[in-house]
Amino acid sequence: MGYKIQDRDIEILRSSGVSDDDIAHCKKVAEKALEIAKRTGANLDLELVGRGALFHDLGKAKTHAMEHGKIGAEMGVQLGLPQAITDIMEKHIRGGLTRSEAVELGLPVKDYTLNSLEERIVIYADRLVDIIIDGIVIISDELEAETNFETILKAIPKYGKNELTLQRYLGYHREIQGLIGK
Repeated sequence: MGYKIQDRDIEILRSSGVSDDDIAHCKKVAEKALEIAKRTGANLDLELVGRGALFHDLGKAKTHAMEHGKIGAEMGVQLGLPQAITDIMEKHIRGGLTRSEAVELGLPVKDYTLNSLEERIVIYADRLVDIIIDGIVIISDELEAETNFETILKAIPKYGKNELTLQRYLGYHREIQGLIGK
């Protein structure tokens, strides 16, 4: 059984004040995350993958700063979104921060580690969509972004951010591509 992005969820983003550009990004991340989830062959909660990806940047209705994950999660709670979705929203910053990284970035001190494969697929899809859409790296198709993911992240600091974040993203890439390759 599949999951399809719901128009009512798009309307929630719009009525919450998310810009058209950010909605387009969120839709693309949701589509990519669902595509990747299906390709893994794993038994996953596709609704969590799709809605978690769609709502991951809800906080950008208020700010594009680092705390948009925290703010988005708070907005999601107010909207009655399930905790598993608001967890993705809060934890997606830099692919799941440690407590010490949260302190360094001025975020609430807690562990933002990604615990489920669904969470990791959403974060991986978010990074892939940035590579695909940004135009910084010239790629011929979306699969090329996956194929060259490690090289791109290592070469372009915008995508890898710092060594801890880079290693997290590379780990997600290897885990997910390992499942796809089976």
